[in-house]
Amino acid sequence: MLLIFGFKTKREFLRWVAFVCRVCGQPGRAALVREVTKFSLFFVPLFPVRVRHVAECPNPACRARTRLSGEEAQRLA
Repeated sequence: MLLIFGFKTKREFLRWVAFVCRVCGQPGRAALVREVTKFSLFFVPLFPVRVRHVAECPNPACRARTRLSGEEAQRLA
């Protein structure tokens, strides 16, 4: 029997937020993104395994991605 399974992460842009980068310290508009990883069986996504919220730094030299908790993301949005 052949069993094909895997994980796929889908990124969803939520909104622009005022944010100070934790890496470079530059303030600006950061993109707030939700990443949902789903378990797939036979190429059909079944259920979410992990949900992450990420703020992406707007500085072209930095482009750091900072993980946020659900409460932090909700407070920023």
